[in-house]
Amino acid sequence: MAAELEILTSKRNPLVKQLRLLHNTKGRSSSERLLLEGTHLLEAALQSHYELDVVCYTLAWAQRYPELAMAIAPQAQRWVAVSEEVLAAIATTQTPDGIVATAPRRPSRSPQLPCSLGVAVETLQDPGNLGTILRTAAATKVDGLWLTQDSVAFDHPKVLRASAGQWFQMPMTVSAALLTPLQAAKAAGVQVVATLPTATQAHWDVDWTRPSLIVLGNEGAGLSAEVAAIADVGVRIPLWQSVESLNVAISLAVILYEAQRQRSLK
Repeated sequence: MAAELEILTSKRNPLVKQLRLLHNTKGRSSSERLLLEGTHLLEAALQSHYELDVVCYTLAWAQRYPELAMAIAPQAQRWVAVSEEVLAAIATTQTPDGIVATAPRRPSRSPQLPCSLGVAVETLQDPGNLGTILRTAAATKVDGLWLTQDSVAFDHPKVLRASAGQWFQMPMTVSAALLTPLQAAKAAGVQVVATLPTATQAHWDVDWTRPSLIVLGNEGAGLSAEVAAIADVGVRIPLWQSVESLNVAISLAVILYEAQRQRSLK
């Protein structure tokens, strides 16, 4: 007779405490681990052949996704059935869909210069914005992303979720400041384009068929003066009179799709 499946039901279990440490940047950094939440993100990790440590799932989830469960289980170091209450304690989302995993935090692939189309972000604070930027960048053939160290942590669970799995694919690097990569881009013949509300040139007036690196700033303060000064050109997105600004991730999407439009006509 087959042994009855054991389900972890205690929120005091050491494994639960271990996984909850990954809710914050310090815990992820000290353990060199990521927290992956949700079916879609686990599917993306599986498709990217990303190593998985501990995978916690509910029986209800396994019944909804039997084929995915069979695919993930052999790839995990530990495959643990947990109660709904335990999963809720492990997850950072209010309504987790039934699966949470940990994975090694591999060194990210650094973007290469010169690039055909790149994105650099200074002091970005919202994880949802960064995840959306990654997703949009992947959709528009961006070669890589540069991110300043004072931005939201690139491995924040919400960044991974908002990226819709593109986090595993996009080359990205974190640096103390953007001046060095921007200077290197210019030296390699890449035009550096800064997004500035005070710019006189509209985003559609730029020649996006040239190798380009788009630079975005903080959600509220925008770009620092020193980063804005190094740019070859500043651009703005024309807005209706009653609108002051666009969300930073939406602004990037508008610019990237204009770049794609121009390149498709080349």
